[in-house]
Amino acid sequence: MPQPTRLTVLTTLLETGLVPLFFHPNPEIACRVVEACLAGGARTIEFTNRGVRAHLVFEQVACHFENDARLLLGAGSIVEPGTASIYMQLGADFIVSPLLNPEVIRACNRRKIACLPGCGSVSEISQAEELGVEICKIFPGGAVGGVDFIKSARAPLPWSHLMPTGGVDPTEASIQKWFSAGVCAVGIGGKLIREDWIASGNFSAITELVKNTLAWIETARTQ
Repeated sequence: MPQPTRLTVLTTLLETGLVPLFFHPNPEIACRVVEACLAGGARTIEFTNRGVRAHLVFEQVACHFENDARLLLGAGSIVEPGTASIYMQLGADFIVSPLLNPEVIRACNRRKIACLPGCGSVSEISQAEELGVEICKIFPGGAVGGVDFIKSARAPLPWSHLMPTGGVDPTEASIQKWFSAGVCAVGIGGKLIREDWIASGNFSAITELVKNTLAWIETARTQ
């Protein structure tokens, strides 16, 4: 199946409003986590580059789902262009970074792959947008000011698409709070894809929480 375009990835991310993110060293379990998220309605899923030989696990997951039109699989925790290039070559549909490295963005632009760099200030958001970024990851979302930061940043930058990661809970109250502040989407990791559920094989719980989170996002947007 042809790789989706950058426009398709960005549009899908904006439409769904959720990026579940996780890492697991076992490819079989990683595939089960992805399937659980897909069953709950998630479309854009981030596999984080946080373990030894993580790219080899990513490759197996990408190959497993290569003909599944539901999934847009991204690589996260990417801090330099070399690693970004590895993941793009392995089929990453988008690249997510915890920081703003212009060289990572340029590497993605050369391949027309969506890049979501981590930003923690209005200056970094503006710099990322000058480099062509459409969606800025606000990280760590809670630590840089949380909802108040989103409101303050969007006052002078109302056109900016901001996606906080870190500090977002998969609860109705938290989702309502962040989307009311003006975020375009949220990234949620261990609170959504819980380690105890993975350890016990309770993948249906992940599916249910993803489903509920997407429903809360839809409700928050209509309000």
